[in-house]
Amino acid sequence: MARKCVPVRDEKRRVQVAKDAAKRAELKAIISSETASFDAKIEARDTLNKMPKDGSKVRVVNRCALTGRPHGVFRAVGICRNKFRQMAANGELPGFTKSSW
Repeated sequence: MARKCVPVRDEKRRVQVAKDAAKRAELKAIISSETASFDAKIEARDTLNKMPKDGSKVRVVNRCALTGRPHGVFRAVGICRNKFRQMAANGELPGFTKSSW
C-alpha cells in the first residue's frame, strides 16, 4: 500500500491540471502557430514555463483507487490487478465473472 501522502499529492495534481488545462492549451496553440509573431511565441513560452509544473498532464499518475498502487492499474475500473482479482473472485465487481471452459 502506498504512503497516504502520495495519492493525496496525485489528487492535488489532478485538480491543478483541470484548472490549468485551458490556459496551457491556449499558450501551446500560440507557440505552435505559424501566424503568430516571434515575440508572441517567446512571451507565450515564458508564460508557460512560469506556470506550475504540477499543472502539466504528464505529471498525473494512474493510481489504484483503493491502495494507491501506481503500477498494474486497469483504466476501465481504476483499481490495481491485485485488488481486481480479489474483488472479482468475491463477486464484488458487477459484470465480471471468472472464466471456465
